[in-house]
Amino acid sequence: MKKLIVMTCLASAMALTAGTALADSINGRLGVTGKIGFLIPADNESDFNHNRTDPGLVGGVSLIYGIDDHFAAEFEVSRTAFGSQTGDFGVTDVSLGGQYRFALSNRQLVPFLGVGMDILVSDYDPNDGSTRNVDTTVGAHLSAGADYFIAKHFALTAEAKLVAAPDTRITDGSGNHMGNFDPSSFSGTVGLRYFFN
Repeated sequence: MKKLIVMTCLASAMALTAGTALADSINGRLGVTGKIGFLIPADNESDFNHNRTDPGLVGGVSLIYGIDDHFAAEFEVSRTAFGSQTGDFGVTDVSLGGQYRFALSNRQLVPFLGVGMDILVSDYDPNDGSTRNVDTTVGAHLSAGADYFIAKHFALTAEAKLVAAPDTRITDGSGNHMGNFDPSSFSGTVGLRYFFN
C-alpha cells in the first residue's frame, strides 16, 4: 500500500512538472478569461458642469489565441458602472488587441504588454431622473500584466489597463447637447484563464 501511495505521488508530481514546463507557450492555443477589478474613470462635463466621478467595479470576459510563442490576439468585452456628482454612468468596452508575451527562465510566470482598439458604449442616468444619451466612441488601450500558470490549462492573471478616448456628446431626449463625457479610464483586474488545448 505504501508503494502505491508513493508511486501515485511521484506520478502526480511528474505530471504537474511536465505541465508547467510547457505553460509559458500558448502557441496555437485558445483560452477564455474571466476578470474582475477596479476602474478609475476620467471626470466629465455633464450638463456643462465639471462633474467628478467615483471609482467603480469592472468585470469582463475575453478570448485569447496564441499566434506564436510571443504574440497573442485577444478579444474582450467588459462592463463598468460608477457614480458621479450628477448621476450614474456605465461603460461597455468591446476591445480587440494584441499581446507581446515575454519568456522568462521561470516558465510559470509570463509577463505581457498589450495594445488595441476599443469601442466604448456609454450610458448615463442623472440623479434628477431626466433622460440622457451618450454617443458611442472609439478609443485605444495600453496594458501590462502577467499570467502565472498553476497548471498547463489554468493561469492566474493580473493586468493594468489604460484606455484613452476622445470626449463624446451627452444629449437629452430631444437631441440637445447637454455636455461631454470622457470615457478614458485606468483599471486594474485579476482573473483566471483557462486554455482549451
